[in-house]
Amino acid sequence: MRDWQVKRRERTRHLIELGGLVIKAGLVDLTNDDRATIYGAFLTVADRLRGEERANALALWRRKGKRAFEAEQDGG
Repeated sequence: MRDWQVKRRERTRHLIELGGLVIKAGLVDLTNDDRATIYGAFLTVADRLRGEERANALALWRRKGKRAFEAEQDGG
């Protein structure tokens, strides 16, 4: 397999995994699959990460995400 094919497959897998997180978080259902709303929410998150609260936001969201993954693994 050529190098560009490997990279393309890796990128595709990455994008699919990110899309899965959007669904797993419930954003598709909560917004009635409104792409503009989901994109706006992402832009709001990105703005916060560019601000002074970056470190706090990352720490909070990381903890929350880890707990959710762990609860899922435990069957919760």
